[in-house]
Amino acid sequence: MTFRQNVQAWVERTRPVDERTEQVLRDRWAALPEAVRTPEQLLGRHAVGCEGTHGVFPKCNLTCSPCYHSRDANKVRIDGSHTVTQIDEQMAYLAKRRGPRAHAQLIGGEVSLLAPDDHAAALLAMRAHGREPMSMTHGDFDYDYLEKVVLDGDRRVRLPRVSFAAHFDSLMRGRRGIPRPYNEAELDGYRATFVEMFARLRRETGVRSYLAHNMTVTPANLRQVASVVASVSRMGYQMLSFQPAAFVGDDRRWDDGYDDVDIDAVWEELEQGLGQKVSWRALQFGDRRCNRTAFGFKVGQAWHTLCEADIPAETAARDVFLNHFGGMSFGGTPPALLVAKVGRVLARHPRDIVVIAGWTGSVIGRVGGLATLVRAARKGEVTPMTFVVHQFMDAGDVAPAWEMLKSGVVADDERVRATQERLQACTYSMSHPETGELVPACAQHGVLDPVENVELRRLLPLTVLDQTPVAV
Repeated sequence: MTFRQNVQAWVERTRPVDERTEQVLRDRWAALPEAVRTPEQLLGRHAVGCEGTHGVFPKCNLTCSPCYHSRDANKVRIDGSHTVTQIDEQMAYLAKRRGPRAHAQLIGGEVSLLAPDDHAAALLAMRAHGREPMSMTHGDFDYDYLEKVVLDGDRRVRLPRVSFAAHFDSLMRGRRGIPRPYNEAELDGYRATFVEMFARLRRETGVRSYLAHNMTVTPANLRQVASVVASVSRMGYQMLSFQPAAFVGDDRRWDDGYDDVDIDAVWEELEQGLGQKVSWRALQFGDRRCNRTAFGFKVGQAWHTLCEADIPAETAARDVFLNHFGGMSFGGTPPALLVAKVGRVLARHPRDIVVIAGWTGSVIGRVGGLATLVRAARKGEVTPMTFVVHQFMDAGDVAPAWEMLKSGVVADDERVRATQERLQACTYSMSHPETGELVPACAQHGVLDPVENVELRRLLPLTVLDQTPVAV
């Protein structure tokens, strides 16, 4: 290559934000309802949102009440070839429509029902399309399975880092050792054992991990959320996520009262469990009626937000970040390349250095000073911690709103229109390359999953008839 070509290649390689990402973010922002285009909004400014798979392995080996799976989900055979093929097609379409980088969930039924090689192949297919995958699981598998996922047949590391979201709550039935828990505290040992598997994996193979803890919330366990937060926040998970149950899936597993839990009720429990307020208003993903996310970190046992909405120095840094660094991929970018990209932004906006310094000083002051932070870091007591509540919508509300949206009709009914707005601001999409659609998760689970699983039951029946000719 000539000198000019080398310079051009370096300029392109260190471009802070990929051109495709810039366009996708502009389109995402333009498509958001006016009410959610706020200074704290991350969609369309920093991210396009999360992604998920569908129709790839709907079967699960637990029986939970409630459950978002449709009636036919457990009548579909697990088939690794089908899984990997569908994931490859779905991720390729997501990359085409939503840009080269995103977080995506490997989700369907229970991911650990996949053979380890198929599980690994699915994750590698997602990475091949620029997706950062997270395996969604009930966590009821052994270390041997986990090791076989990250190591190939020659025991070489094929996945240097993995992300898992483990779902634990007392509404789940069939877990080994505790098939019918009566309260959340009974599951704490299982929650801790799950984290220890990944600590062992790091010690023995060097494979790094990011772990999230998920929990469905109904009136039956709402008042136990505080105790779950108090115990689980000390175990080594980097995220605690709670989902108030919505009327979605197999109605045979539902009883009355599940729609009584809202985001505020769960958040109050969360704060009680931590023994402090958990600030979330400075940063927002999508619609506040759907999502509440608190990004932060723990210093010792105290949690601190990354950005406090009531401190001008910190919201100024947020605005600088979203305006000048929005869309930049920080995760998975080699450190030297990331430094070059950040350097190019600062060269264009040198005053950002002052704003960033103001944010740094403010956060350190809130933590208790630099000495406190350094002492905690030396003890390994500075850890990332994100808290999330997702309020999914009932299938009965989503179905008419989704059909009207597809027809370009804005509902007159206030409840239906609110559902339409939430679908338009959804942070979590599924890919349908066969129809050219990106479908919000609530529409996928509430409207499309039941139909898909009927078809999958025909395509992948549990019993495969042996059609080998018989000699006569």
